[in-house]
Amino acid sequence: MASWTDRYWYSVEGLRLHYRDYAGPRDKPPILCIPGLTRNARDFEPVADRYAGEWRVLSIDLRGRGESDSDPETRRYSPHYYVADILKLLDQEGIADAVFVGTSLGGLCTMLLASTDADRIAGAMLNDIGPEIDQSGLDRIGGYVGKETAFASWEDASHMLASRNADIYPTWAAADWDRFARRICYQTSDGIRFHYDMGIADNFGAAGNSPEAKRWPLYRALAGRPVTIVRGELSDLLSQVVAEQMAEALGEDAELVVVPDVGHAPTLEEPEAQVAIDRLLERVLAREEILE
Repeated sequence: MASWTDRYWYSVEGLRLHYRDYAGPRDKPPILCIPGLTRNARDFEPVADRYAGEWRVLSIDLRGRGESDSDPETRRYSPHYYVADILKLLDQEGIADAVFVGTSLGGLCTMLLASTDADRIAGAMLNDIGPEIDQSGLDRIGGYVGKETAFASWEDASHMLASRNADIYPTWAAADWDRFARRICYQTSDGIRFHYDMGIADNFGAAGNSPEAKRWPLYRALAGRPVTIVRGELSDLLSQVVAEQMAEALGEDAELVVVPDVGHAPTLEEPEAQVAIDRLLERVLAREEILE
């Protein structure tokens, strides 16, 4: 596993927020990884393992996730606040632009940021998310988010996750589920628990339930820079039809990659996803040369 340094920054409200900083050169944009709704910086270990050293990789914990502080005002668990946090981190680090890799909610944040600060985005990967979100996926996520659970052992945690998510990752073996459990859970004094503030459920659905007509302009704001759309073949959140419409909307700026035998969302360690990131980074560097 690639080594990293734990670093922190502060939100406008004074929340202490955490990110992993994997060292890399400062003469090109870093890769900025933004996790999904209930996930954390550990989700992007496969990305860091592949690119750290050649690229600087920053993997963040959104407020209320991982090592970041929880927000006492759960109404602030929303994309507008997350984007403000991300911009504050970029400013703190003196980062002019970055390659955004956003899974699910992280992709929504990327699109929202593009609508106001597109120049901060050197390229973007939207992992199984788009301007139209299938209700079946929202219903599934709503069925478990915010439900406090404690497991007696890592084995119990991985068994439960396997039973709940077998349709999402049908080819996974026991070792895959154990690794998955250790990324999204953490050890506490009274058992193994999910590593996020259950209060995020209070505001769940606000982004997904916003009118689609308002979200398409957010996505189109990514035009003019390399964009990769990753879709899990079995996804219940991003349909193939919408993914194809997204690729068509941005024309030559966009590439659509479908990861086989995976639902919502690809872990980005699949060969198809890794090659897609390779191509995205190549396109980013080519665009940087043109702009220079």
